[in-house]
Amino acid sequence: MFFDLKFLRAASMALAILPFAPMTFASAQDAAPNPLSRDRILRDADIPVRGNPDGDITIVEYSDYQCPYCKKIEPIVEQVVKEDGKIRLVLKDWPILGDPSPYAAKLVLASKYQNKYEAAHRALIGRQGRLTESIIEDTLAKAGVDVAKAKADLEANKASIDALLKRNNEQAEGLGFNGTPAFIVGTFRVPGGLTAEQFKLAIADARKAAKQGEKVK
Repeated sequence: MFFDLKFLRAASMALAILPFAPMTFASAQDAAPNPLSRDRILRDADIPVRGNPDGDITIVEYSDYQCPYCKKIEPIVEQVVKEDGKIRLVLKDWPILGDPSPYAAKLVLASKYQNKYEAAHRALIGRQGRLTESIIEDTLAKAGVDVAKAKADLEANKASIDALLKRNNEQAEGLGFNGTPAFIVGTFRVPGGLTAEQFKLAIADARKAAKQGEKVK
């Protein structure tokens, strides 16, 4: 189950938890994993993990490389993850802003096959303005990505990359997100960006909820 986070007092940024519709979990008899299961949302094995892979709290971000708000919040997320030291960061491409967003997402995902995923992500999320396919390729090349290899890897792994983006889209829509960026912090749903302090409060509440859940078990 995931929950909404809503701010009650702007002055103190106190957080209140409102119940959100529980996710639908796949049964043991299902032929394929349910993209809306908790494990699929928090621990999709096809997406490289940033931050601390063994962290106690996961932050999932749904983003688009043409989203100016995603670009603006990137350094905030990076700062929070680095300062905390115990955060698993999972970046989920949700290319909803038209062409060439899908191409950017696919090429970045393909770059993981040459161990350049993080460099590719940083390069494109830091690129200001609208993208074109040539700008995407040039930006990645300048970041040290072998673009020809990335294209070849994209073609070779097209089915799995397309399936991953389909899962991301199904999750984002199933969670009720209306745009990018959107986040899951632990088991809390955050439809929109936060300040660094608000992220820290959300993380603290996520840890508290996790401990309470362990006690119930």
